[in-house]
Amino acid sequence: MNKNLVPLNPEETLPYLNLVSFPPYITLAHLFHAPEGWRTPTRSFPQYALQYVVKGTAIYQIEDKTYTTRQGDLLMHQPNELNAIHTIPGEPYICISLVFHFGGHAMPFQSWARGHHAFGNYLNHPIEGMLTQLVSNYKHLEPERQLKSQGLLLQILAELTIPLRYRAHDSSPHANMNKMILVKNYMIEHFQKPMNYKRLEDISGLSKNYLISQFKACFGMPPIQYLLRVRIQRAKELALQSGLSVSEIAQEVGYSDVHTFGKMFKKKTGISLSEYVSTLTI
Repeated sequence: MNKNLVPLNPEETLPYLNLVSFPPYITLAHLFHAPEGWRTPTRSFPQYALQYVVKGTAIYQIEDKTYTTRQGDLLMHQPNELNAIHTIPGEPYICISLVFHFGGHAMPFQSWARGHHAFGNYLNHPIEGMLTQLVSNYKHLEPERQLKSQGLLLQILAELTIPLRYRAHDSSPHANMNKMILVKNYMIEHFQKPMNYKRLEDISGLSKNYLISQFKACFGMPPIQYLLRVRIQRAKELALQSGLSVSEIAQEVGYSDVHTFGKMFKKKTGISLSEYVSTLTI
């Protein structure tokens, strides 16, 4: 698609999006390598925009808030919010930029997201993989690839809704939310290591039962269940991309015993890792 649809109002983009007939409508999805000294003027778009930092650092200004974004950080701004970005001298900056809208409708969780821009760090998180897949599919003009991009965007938005819903319905101070993000990020960064609730209690300063209830309210599942999901996602990626054996993959995701890993994977996904690979490589 050659025409720049980002500055257009949602209804103005629809004639150019002839491969899709329902929201969300994606008008830009690309991997951007910023040149040295890159910066944007203060601007606004009539659409939603997601910015994920793949590498490096940049300063992101949205309305009256300033964010220093680093590898793994994900930000979003809503239609017509003033924004500007500038890179740091000597620092590389690579990001995934995603612009989209819902036609004449508001985004499903727009009221929860209002005024909230920084969604946290998603380095090695499933969302990182979904963003990469979305960009890859969006490059192709086949309707099925565009449909995959739309589906991935909806999955990403669903993931981002969980902490927003927690903020919207929890009247207590948000200190616990910050602790839950800390616990989540710790598990993502150390998923290969043995994990127990004692360690998570030490990180959060909360008791086991309270930690479980707060984490579940925030992310929709208990911490250890979330950890298993991270391990499963990483195992899938390694199986498809690395050429490692099942035993080696088990070691990479924190299991010294391949049989224990195999039972866990099949219980959670319904198929073995080998069967998973075969369904995608035939």
